[in-house]
Amino acid sequence: MTRDRVAADAPRPAGGAVVLVDTGGFEPDSEALIPSMVREQALTAISDADAVVLLVDGSQGLLPADSEIAGELHRTGRPVVVAVNKEDRRDAAHAEAEFAGLGFPIVAISAEHGRGIGDLWDELEKVLPPPLELEDEQPEQAELSVAIVGRPNVGKSSLLNRLLGEERVLVSEVPGTTRDAVDTLVACGARTVRLIDTAGIRRKGRTDEGPEVLSVLMARRAIERAEVCLVLLDAFEGLKAQDTHVAGYVNEAGRGVVVVVNKADLVVGEEKEARKRLKEQILQRLKFLKDTPTVFVSALTGMGVPHILPAAIEVGEAFRQRVGTGELNRVLRAAWERQPPPAGRRRPRLFYATQTGSGPPRFVLFVSGTGKLHFSYLRYLENAVREAFPLAGTPIRFRIQGKSDRGR
Repeated sequence: MTRDRVAADAPRPAGGAVVLVDTGGFEPDSEALIPSMVREQALTAISDADAVVLLVDGSQGLLPADSEIAGELHRTGRPVVVAVNKEDRRDAAHAEAEFAGLGFPIVAISAEHGRGIGDLWDELEKVLPPPLELEDEQPEQAELSVAIVGRPNVGKSSLLNRLLGEERVLVSEVPGTTRDAVDTLVACGARTVRLIDTAGIRRKGRTDEGPEVLSVLMARRAIERAEVCLVLLDAFEGLKAQDTHVAGYVNEAGRGVVVVVNKADLVVGEEKEARKRLKEQILQRLKFLKDTPTVFVSALTGMGVPHILPAAIEVGEAFRQRVGTGELNRVLRAAWERQPPPAGRRRPRLFYATQTGSGPPRFVLFVSGTGKLHFSYLRYLENAVREAFPLAGTPIRFRIQGKSDRGR
């Protein structure tokens, strides 16, 4: 299942933390495209590591591939601990002796049941550098999480690699290459951005069984934990129904959005006119993404890529925006008086409004009567708020509370 390097912080029992990097299955001799790319990712992780855990299957015993991987690790000179997994199984009882010939310290574990993990940490602590002592730590701005989402093969992994300046994730012409949601931290000025690469999202009817279903589920979870989503489109193919489907997931989750039109270098001829037509198409088809910034880029050449993270940070600030109650009421009362809501037996009155939360901004409007307003009038009020405050690219959530609700 795992193909890319998947990293996460892991607390050290002795204090401090390490960055733990999981890698894909290492096939030493495979010449097939995906296994060879996975192998290169694993070797890159090894070269960057302070220590390596070689995980082997105790129930199967020592395999030729284990010996070949151990040989590769000896050549790197990195400290290695062999973790003999599945020690809880009966057929793994005598496996440790088989692995002694690999020339590394050995620990028997059961990853499923958590057995032996303390012993593994004890071996790792012998070779890991001491925890860093941070003095005079300056307060940092909150980390911004940004997910790169889109349908398969629009260039999400290529864009991530271009943003990072390194081959961080696998890239191939084979749709569905990415399966994991891969997190990577990157600095943009004084801000820290957590970039999340995701698998391509298809509509349910077009999703195969097995790994692809799980990949799409992980991509949707990545949207949920992001604050801003880069919705990636293909300039050469134009806006497809699947693009609208992906953008709908983002809107449903209430995340901030930057539309990134990739492969813009393939739009030849009257470039400005072509971009203008595509932008109009995006605004028409993705009406629910209000005031969304649109950036034209090429992950292949790097054109326009430096504008992406600043745009995401600006949307992230809007996503966390807090609006003063006085200013909010001034704007909404002016909009209400300029165009009152349609009247039934009695025209509703606006008592006051307040912001109840951010990420995205959420507002409650207290009105007379039942508290029911037509969706078109809510859209009018939303536009008034957007004109007054810097909320481009972020959804706004309104809740209308009537007088009878206040009484309860």
